Amino acid sequence: MHAASSGDLLADRRYEYARAYSDAGDHEAAADLYLQALELVPGWLPALVGAADSLTATGRRSDAEPLLREAAARDVDGLFGTSLKLAALGLAEMPIAPPEAYVRGLFDDYADRFETALVDDLGYRAPWLIADLIEEVQPGARFQRGADLGCGTGLMAEVLKGRVGHFSGCDLSPEMVARAEAEKRYQALAVADACGFLSTSQDSYDLVTAADVLVYVGALDVLFGVVADRLAPDGLLGFTVEEADDGDLVLRDSLRYAHGEAYVRRVLAEAGLTVVALRRDTLRFDHGAPIRGLVVVARHAP
Repeated sequence: MHAASSGDLLADRRYEYARAYSDAGDHEAAADLYLQALELVPGWLPALVGAADSLTATGRRSDAEPLLREAAARDVDGLFGTSLKLAALGLAEMPIAPPEAYVRGLFDDYADRFETALVDDLGYRAPWLIADLIEEVQPGARFQRGADLGCGTGLMAEVLKGRVGHFSGCDLSPEMVARAEAEKRYQALAVADACGFLSTSQDSYDLVTAADVLVYVGALDVLFGVVADRLAPDGLLGFTVEEADDGDLVLRDSLRYAHGEAYVRRVLAEAGLTVVALRRDTLRFDHGAPIRGLVVVARHAP
């Protein structure tokens, strides 16, 4: 995430050098440079967050905590995700959802390299896994109207090309939506969160998809309720979640939420939806390690 200038050229340079060291995995050097930037500009939010992250990465949690708490007090709109960082370290209660500003900023910054980074570098497979499970549930199905929640640049639409007559996409990130629009992968696009988009829609959807999106939603009860309201009687909901090893809803160190199978089934049922197919698979890789998840297709309960 790019930081606004501190107003001090030397501090800005220290900060950029620190980011480079952090990206290269040298967190000791990064922490030292972030702290130098803070000596020049005390209380500068980006440097507070960077220093806290780097100190945490080196195992110096006690040194990181006061910096992160100060950052949280200054991170009024949640852009830097400090409430998530505190919770992930066990220093605060887990929020049931991430700040919108954090998610928007994360993906605005990621948009220019999104597909290359995901598919080529991380082995991202969520859209293909969802499409395969939909085919298993309803072979050869064509859908008149679909909605892709958290559409990003439009990989889900590309995978389902020719199978959805009118596909709408929504995403919190204006940069992601702009790239999806340039690719002409959807018939309609909106800069909006999933609940807001569905709540204001007048359409009924035969297919709703959410590929690698619910990790940035958190608690799913409200969203599934809104999906159920907009899903056609015979419509399908296809989505992925990272699977929680223990518990219903877990915030991981990656600041992504994981969901337990029992939780997913229960919240769907409370919304009047039922699982018709569920598969465990590798959704992507992170630092070479497979990220296991659930691929789910649901519909209105009989």
